[in-house]
Amino acid sequence: MSTMRTLGEFVVENQHHFPHASGELSSLLGSIKLAAKIVNREINKAGLVDITGAVGAENIQGEEQQKLDLYANDKFKAALEARDQVCGVASEEEDEAVAFNKDLNKNAKYVVLMDPLDGSSNIDVNVSVGTIFSIYRRVSPIGSAPTQEDFLQPGHKQVAAGYIIYGSSTMLVYTTGNGVHGFTYDPSLGVFCLSHESMMIPKLGTIYSINEGNYIRFPTGIKKYIKYCQENVPEEHRPYTSRYIGSLVADFHRNLLKGGIYLYPSTESHPNGKLRLLYECNPIAFLMEQAGGKASDGKNRILDLKPTELHQRVPFVVGSPAMVDKVESFLEQYPE
Repeated sequence: MSTMRTLGEFVVENQHHFPHASGELSSLLGSIKLAAKIVNREINKAGLVDITGAVGAENIQGEEQQKLDLYANDKFKAALEARDQVCGVASEEEDEAVAFNKDLNKNAKYVVLMDPLDGSSNIDVNVSVGTIFSIYRRVSPIGSAPTQEDFLQPGHKQVAAGYIIYGSSTMLVYTTGNGVHGFTYDPSLGVFCLSHESMMIPKLGTIYSINEGNYIRFPTGIKKYIKYCQENVPEEHRPYTSRYIGSLVADFHRNLLKGGIYLYPSTESHPNGKLRLLYECNPIAFLMEQAGGKASDGKNRILDLKPTELHQRVPFVVGSPAMVDKVESFLEQYPE
């Protein structure tokens, strides 16, 4: 019988893959793990206490903020600031990056970018939601406050990334550039236990995930790909199945395990797409590439894009590599 390994034990065992961190990654992930437990507890109370619904305000993207958005944002910020590894955070729920001003935080080497509660509008109907996080080494001098340049780094500079999915079970999935590993939360013990080591996505899947309600607004190449999935897939690969939850973490997690593709392309009303490059697409792309998949804006590798603003949006295609290649070929053939 194999010995159960916790997230903390696994990180320590594999610190040789992350030599410049000298134990700091373990502490940083410990902060994320703690906040995830607190948020998980509140999510599981949804419907029993007054934690669901909107707060009557919008974030900088013009999206209605949910009570749990703000709650999760506060808990992750507090957990990251409480330890000395992070000098600042950028969040979907903050207009600007937040600098931690304690002296010890100023001496920290890392910044964290996050979507504290992806898919939070689904809480009210008991659908899986998640947290997405991305970790970079700062480029500004240690001992000073973080600058905008610390956060506007291309995705290939990430030192770690991951997500927590709050569903039928709660899982934390992360990478430091040496594979993708998943840990399932055992609430009876209060620990995340290794359950999915070295996760890999099949080269070709049979699931496509896209909001087909926006079909008439999609570029021609995306429309052609959807018709291909519905009608023209080679016989040996049929049938393709449409599965769309509307929570990026939930859709991505399913496709990672089973094989498939997730698409959030540009539309007439959102020519740059709706997903944010820095704290949604980059971390998901890092995970997908480490799992043997591919992530693209339809033409370019996501991790090579140079950010220009904190809340920058990009079209997003991510999943099994053969499926992403097929989408790119349609977009190249039908560029309008």
